Amino acid sequence: MTYVIALPCVDVKDRACIEECPVDCIYEGERMLYIHPDECVDCGACEPVCPVEAIFYEDDTPEQWKDYYTANVEFFNDLGSPGGASKTGVIPKDHPLIAALPLPVAE
Repeated sequence: MTYVIALPCVDVKDRACIEECPVDCIYEGERMLYIHPDECVDCGACEPVCPVEAIFYEDDTPEQWKDYYTANVEFFNDLGSPGGASKTGVIPKDHPLIAALPLPVAE
């Protein structure tokens, strides 16, 4: 089991979760943050600090966002396990589910 970052994070990327994560397993894509399922130790430190309530324990992810589990896992398919987000910086891609979402409208 792992934690999942869902839709509320898209185009927000607050990063409070990154600061709280003791194992550096939250990576930054272009539009969203992603939790590496093999590096996450299920400590839950990230969940309460998320200001937009985008982080869920895998089994507690709301039904309308269940696809975000797959997005978090598949984001790392070609990256493998980098062994720490702080050394990778922003990864210049997103999962196709996120990339296909409409861009925010400028106010």
